[in-house]
Formats: sequence, structure tokens, C-alpha cells
Amino acid sequence: MANAADITDRVFGRFIELAQLTIVRRIITTVAVVISALMQTFLIQAFVNPINLLPSGFTGVAVLLDRITSLGGIHIDVSLGMLALNIPVALLCLNGISKRFVAFSMLQVALSSIMLNIFNFGPFLGDKIMLLIFGGVISGLSIAIVLKAGASTGGTDFIALWVSNRTGKTIWGLIFAFNCAVLCVFGAMFGWDNAAYSIVFQFISTKTIDSFYHRYDRVTLQITTRKADEVMTAYVNHFQHGISCAEVIGGYSREKMYLLHTVVSTYESQDIVRLVTHIDPDAVINVFHTLDFVGGWWGGYVDEPLPAAVPDPDKPARLLSKQARRHKTSELQQDDGR
Repeated sequence: MANAADITDRVFGRFIELAQLTIVRRIITTVAVVISALMQTFLIQAFVNPINLLPSGFTGVAVLLDRITSLGGIHIDVSLGMLALNIPVALLCLNGISKRFVAFSMLQVALSSIMLNIFNFGPFLGDKIMLLIFGGVISGLSIAIVLKAGASTGGTDFIALWVSNRTGKTIWGLIFAFNCAVLCVFGAMFGWDNAAYSIVFQFISTKTIDSFYHRYDRVTLQITTRKADEVMTAYVNHFQHGISCAEVIGGYSREKMYLLHTVVSTYESQDIVRLVTHIDPDAVINVFHTLDFVGGWWGGYVDEPLPAAVPDPDKPARLLSKQARRHKTSELQQDDGR
């Protein structure tokens, strides 16, 4: 057992070392972008088109525009429509998210557009309901994979993540409402049966994203340990959140212990648990969901897929800025005689 534990620790340590390499993170993102683009191509050709569904987001808008303009004898290719709709939004969100994130996301959109003209997948299943259900799951997975890797499928994903970065809250429900509005137009023009099926398809897709992508969900960690200094030092070195410490007495042993308290994203929680248990195997860790959080909180880099391996290069500057603000406030209070 000891040898197995040592091997696990070495593997985990090696993984962290590799993850610190920028090229490794970029390779992970690139591979995820290619997989996501291929999945979306397969989804549209093997699930969406055979039963006349409308995809979610800007892809659905591009499909709707193609069908509407086709009524007037004008054909706008879906792949071109995807690019035309995504480019303006990408430019608007360029400074609000990350230039690297936007670049990888637009690569995903471009690859999806190219693959739609290269591949030709036939219907994957013969039953309409099965195509609807499995298509929704594949749609959600194709989006969740690329989001977890530090990119997106563009369009409404840009808007959702821009809002999440600013507010710390998810708006996938509002994105679903936007998709429903598009589907109302689709249903009024091309039949309500297909629109109804598309709503179920998009609902399954949205729920799949929520199930696999938890970056903006927060949890509270309560850690009981005898090695508070070691745990806090390692925690601060690896992660960018604050942590508080209180001295407590064990109810059974009556020995002095320490209770550490911190709020982190679920995106980071498992890495923190592994780090703490590596330092103190006897630590007791309680993880519970945090409904809301008020105060300064670092949300992390949306374009980085590996949280434990990503240092915050702006942390020293932010700390100095905070200290300067506190010093300025203290001087003003002294001037006011308080």
C-alpha cells in the first residue's frame, strides 16, 4: 500500500510539473477544439439534419437564416453563416474574456465550418426520438469538452462566459431562453412539430453542459488539520484564493487543531483536496455547496484548462495594489481625525 501511495504521489507530482508547461496546456486545448468541431459536424449531419432540428446558439441562427433565405431563392451556406455571425461577437468580447480564448474559439468555429464541407455523415439511428435524445447529449458534450479545455464553440458561449467573468454567475438559462425565441420563429415558419422537438433537443443539450461544466459553481472547504502552516503555505503557492485559519480543540481527543476555511470553484476543489491529503493524510475535509458569495473572489483564467498548474502572474501586483489602497484609506482616515 505504501508503494502504491508513493507511486500515486509521484505520478500526481509529475502531472503538475507537466501541466505547468504552457505548450502542454495549449496542446490540450487544441486537441479539445478539434474533437469538439468533429463532434459538432457529426451532430449536425447525423442527428440534426435527418429530423429537421434546429441547433442551439449561433449555429441554429445560421441554419434558420439559410432556410429563410432559401424560400426566396437565395442560399446562404450554413458554414459561412456561422463565421459571419461569430466574428462580430468575438471582436466585442475580445477584451472581456481573453484574446487566447477567443482565438481558440474561432478556430473551433472555423474547423466546424470546414468539416461540414468535407465530411458527409449519414443518420446514426433510425428512430426519431433516439436521434433527439442522443443528439442533445452529444451537442452538450461537444460544448462542455471545449469549455473545460479553455475555449468555446463561439456565439452565445462568448456572451455567457463574458457575463460569467463579470458577475461570477452562469446564464445558461438565459441562453436557453434565447434559443427558444429563435425556435418560435422557426416553428411559425416551418412547423411547430419540429420546433417542439428542437426545444427538447436543446434542453437536453443545456442540461448536459450544466452536468459536466462547473467552473463557476463554488464550494466551501472546511479543513481540520494539525499541519495548518504546511497546508496554508502549499495552498497559497498553488492557488489564488484566500484562506482563513482558526485554532480549535478536538471534541474527542481534546487536542489542539486548526480549522481552515476557504471558498473555491468546483473546478479547483478536487486538486485542493489532493494537495491537502498529500500534506496531511489525517486531515478531515468537509466540502459543501456555496449558494452565493459576496466579496473579492478571483475567478481564474477562463482560457486555462488546468487550474492547479496555473499561477496568477498578476497576484503580486494585485496584492501591492490592495496594500496601497489600504494605506491610502488609512491616511485619509487620519486626516479626518478618525
